[in-house]
Amino acid sequence: MYLIPSEFFVTSSSAVSSVSALNAFDRALITAGIGEQNLVSVSSVIPIGAVPAERKEMPMGAVTHCVLAQMRGCEGETISAGIAYALRLDGKGGYVAEGHLHGSEDSLREDLRWKMKEMGRIRDTELGEIFFATQELKIPTDNYGCCIAALVFTEYR
Repeated sequence: MYLIPSEFFVTSSSAVSSVSALNAFDRALITAGIGEQNLVSVSSVIPIGAVPAERKEMPMGAVTHCVLAQMRGCEGETISAGIAYALRLDGKGGYVAEGHLHGSEDSLREDLRWKMKEMGRIRDTELGEIFFATQELKIPTDNYGCCIAALVFTEYR
């Protein structure tokens, strides 16, 4: 049996917590609409025919496949996390790159753009427009922070 995704959505968020970085991560997942799922990290391939869709509400506890980027940090730090994706121009699916860093969203987007171009180059294929979902957070005093971004697969054929 093969699980081949036919739809996906992209989401991102950031959050802080005075308790722990884990609680900031949990809060960011909830805000992004994927905090009640059992997330399973997958690599970077968008199957042929898979299309973007609106964010969907999924059942609590659902095993949910996604490409997830996250960055956690402490007070005073600026952190960023994000994903980029593009479809192949030949119609044979696409690719997703994830990234995270201590620094700005602009620096992260540049890094993600380089990663996407390299993914196309090593496969000897041209990619279409690159789409981004990124978050940046300057973590306030006495807090932990987390940025997340995800491409979430929702329907299968």
